[in-house]
Amino acid sequence: MTKVILDNIRFGLTIERLCHEVRESYRNLDDVCFIGVQERGVILAERIVPKIKKLFPKEKITFGKLDISFYRDDFRRRDTPIKVSSTDINFLIEDKNVILIDDVLFTGRTVHAAIAALMDFGRPSKLELMTLVDRRFNRHFPIKSDYSGVVVDALQEEYVKVEWEHLDGIDQVLLFPSKEEKKK
Repeated sequence: MTKVILDNIRFGLTIERLCHEVRESYRNLDDVCFIGVQERGVILAERIVPKIKKLFPKEKITFGKLDISFYRDDFRRRDTPIKVSSTDINFLIEDKNVILIDDVLFTGRTVHAAIAALMDFGRPSKLELMTLVDRRFNRHFPIKSDYSGVVVDALQEEYVKVEWEHLDGIDQVLLFPSKEEKKK
């Protein structure tokens, strides 16, 4: 049985709250940049960044996109070819506070790969993680989210899916009993 973790209204409120948490953490964004992890982290970042701009109306917002395809530890083990996206970071991250954005934090492997990829661009002063969903259990790496929209305690076999209005017709977060159940 599918469970709705965030409905459309709570989804929007959660994104707003994430933006306000950044506002509470930073007085200005002079040394802050936002980087979305391709693909679905970029979708979240593209929702976050315009709202951050409204909270910091006089600030220039620095935003980039990071592809981690060849940094993943499973890219050689897949049955199907890996889908490569573009990286668009046309600014320096050296000595900046980087807020890395992804939709779901589960095992930590994606974030681990993102950190490895990011280090090729320089050494940030600080690296923070923002996620819409934090699946607190089953971490493979000691990684935690600094800004979490919702924390979900789910079993290993359960599957969390973030649906986006422009892709799926509605903004919501769902919990399926298994990945196979999601396909039905």
